[in-house]
Amino acid sequence: MSYINFNSDSVKNFVADHELDEIQPLVSLAHEQLENRSGAGADFTDWVTLPTDTKQADLDRFKAAAQQIQSDSDVLVVIGIGGSYLGAKMAIDFLNPMFNNELAKEQRKGVKVYFAGNSMSSAYLTDLIRTIGDQDFSVNIISKSGTTTEPAVSFRVFKELLEKKYGKEGAKKRIYATTDGQRGALHNEAEEAGYETFVIPDGVGGRFSVLTPVGLLPIAASGADIDSLMQGARDSEREYDNEDLKKNDAYRYAALRRILYDKGYTSELLTNWEPSMQYLSEWWKQLMGESEGKNQKGIYPTSANYSTDLHSLGQYIQEGRRDLFETVVKLDNPIVDMPLPTEEGNNDGLHYLEGKTIDEVNTKAFQGVVLAHVDGGVPNLAVHLPKQDEYTLGYLIYFFEKAVAISGYLFAVNPFNQPGVEAYKTAMFALLGKPGYEEETKEYSKSLGK
Repeated sequence: MSYINFNSDSVKNFVADHELDEIQPLVSLAHEQLENRSGAGADFTDWVTLPTDTKQADLDRFKAAAQQIQSDSDVLVVIGIGGSYLGAKMAIDFLNPMFNNELAKEQRKGVKVYFAGNSMSSAYLTDLIRTIGDQDFSVNIISKSGTTTEPAVSFRVFKELLEKKYGKEGAKKRIYATTDGQRGALHNEAEEAGYETFVIPDGVGGRFSVLTPVGLLPIAASGADIDSLMQGARDSEREYDNEDLKKNDAYRYAALRRILYDKGYTSELLTNWEPSMQYLSEWWKQLMGESEGKNQKGIYPTSANYSTDLHSLGQYIQEGRRDLFETVVKLDNPIVDMPLPTEEGNNDGLHYLEGKTIDEVNTKAFQGVVLAHVDGGVPNLAVHLPKQDEYTLGYLIYFFEKAVAISGYLFAVNPFNQPGVEAYKTAMFALLGKPGYEEETKEYSKSLGK
């Protein structure tokens, strides 16, 4: 049995067993393309063996830098966008108490971690600077090129703050650059200034980079155990290295998604029952959407946080258009459980729940939602997690990464590029008057009536 339990029993009314048998040859071909590095985007498939290829010496270096940050800083500002942000944010939320940044230093395992460079909001930056206040802080700037607009803008702001607070020499010791190993504006600046630098592997795209220093350094700084995280990913790598749909749950998940898509279920809701998993969904949405959404094909990835969103989206999910299916990530054993208090009388109508814990109620709500949604025509898949810890998260990260690679090949697209992302950048650069975009500036200005 797999360490994490993928349950597809609730799609039996939507997908027949023979349909999985019929898609098996396509899955086998996708597996061969991925393992042999012969499919589209093969130059960006180093993540496939990344868990086992990562050396302990590298992990020790990340941990040493994290310890240095913890020793001289109360706060780490992680600057990045997309894959340079979502993986670390997802993991730190998953592995730490919900209000970790509000806890006293002696109650936390590591530093407070805040994120910047993930928007162009001056209000956000202003509020973050006010929140940091007089606390000692360091910066981890994450950018392959160093010229991506959102993180580059934030880095300018926080570099100036560091220099004002610690002087230029002191600031350099508090800047950690995660970037390209040979080229790019950030690489050149880091080399010239003497920042401690970590390399983003050439063969790993941003949305697959959480198990590189992109994610591992800030995760370690938060106090999480990256050795255990990588061990989970290594064991997952071995678990999901089999083309047989009867033996490989990650591939089975990919195959079922494709079969459901062909039946008209073109949107997938990733749902959870723990608020600390909200950013797991955000990371997953980039992984799935950026990998599959090409050539006017692909499943639209969206998410819901239960039970909260049952009181807003629940009506639509139950009785709206029948073009969506759900994949639930369910924690089977919570970090902590709380008994429902008893009291005299029954003014709140909760007498029938006395003697139960809150997680028991949560689990029954999960089971009831699956029954109701399946009965309403919404196929349901479930990924059950035995624990909420580093090992489990490493296992889960690799499960989803392997699944989307196979799914992308089943859609006959390149799962490892993102050509559409450049479209908005071209328009933005043109409208801002960036040198080299003169023709585009004329074109877009004309279309806006300027």
